[in-house]
Amino acid sequence: MSVPIGSTLGILGDNLRKRRSALPLSRRVSTAWAKGLDLPRGGETVLYTGQMWQMVPAINAMSRQLGKYEGRGKRLFGFARSMNKLVNLTPILARTTPSERTAYNERLRNIVRLLRAADVKFGYLYERDLYPGTLAYDEGLTQGFVTHAHRVAKTLRESGAKRLITVDPHTTNILRSVYPKVVDGFDLPVQSYLEVLAERELRATDPLHESATMHDSCVYARYEGVVEQPRLLLARGGVDLVEPELSGKLTFCCGGPLETLFPGKSTEIAKKRVEQLSACSPKIVTACPLCLANLERVAPAGVEVRDISDYLVRAYCPTVPA
Repeated sequence: MSVPIGSTLGILGDNLRKRRSALPLSRRVSTAWAKGLDLPRGGETVLYTGQMWQMVPAINAMSRQLGKYEGRGKRLFGFARSMNKLVNLTPILARTTPSERTAYNERLRNIVRLLRAADVKFGYLYERDLYPGTLAYDEGLTQGFVTHAHRVAKTLRESGAKRLITVDPHTTNILRSVYPKVVDGFDLPVQSYLEVLAERELRATDPLHESATMHDSCVYARYEGVVEQPRLLLARGGVDLVEPELSGKLTFCCGGPLETLFPGKSTEIAKKRVEQLSACSPKIVTACPLCLANLERVAPAGVEVRDISDYLVRAYCPTVPA
């Protein structure tokens, strides 16, 4: 079963067209993670978040709400779409808590700590760090996505950025592999922060001496070839990885981005993946905010799902301030 697909996609598409994001966040929410970090505004090398880490709490909240209406609620969703055209319903449909936002924002702060430990110089675009249209692209809202991509590309050109460091697989893929196909002349070099750190040959200051298993993001592994870099960084940081049978380019889905249209099926897939991974180790490492969210919410007691930055920051920069 699914939620009313037409109305749900309509809400996401209307938001992208009218409010420049599938799930619009206020400027305060989208930039709160950077408070106190003294990040330079802009520059030639920019840490580009694409608002993905900031948006995941809203995606989680919306999925919980949508799950109540699988297989029903067609009229209600039609009404919701009509209302959403007039007033942004995201704060109602995807209400989050400060603790949820803080938890995901901390992963961005971890990434800053790691890049600084590797002596990488970079800035941040703050309110010009725009959502690149990831969810719209994943859900097939092609026309709205292409229009939005041109808007984002224009903002990046005006910012003066010459190189982008990304923080998640979806933003990496959209900017590195998709934008050049839909935006003429878009040729900004794009690297995941994991690729940047792997090239810098960081040395662990406090090796962890722990064992865990790695869940590969489908997007990183299959589309962007980011497979060895996270393993290299974990190994250098003292983490002994126990590989699941389905890993690397043969990785198994975490259940996303189905969570917005098929919440029940997404949960079923996530549970199966957690079973596969926990058979190797009760400690599961992810490298994607969506993977983290989908696996974490179904993990049983005794199984810990953590982002890779949680491990790396302990190993490489336990004393480096945010």
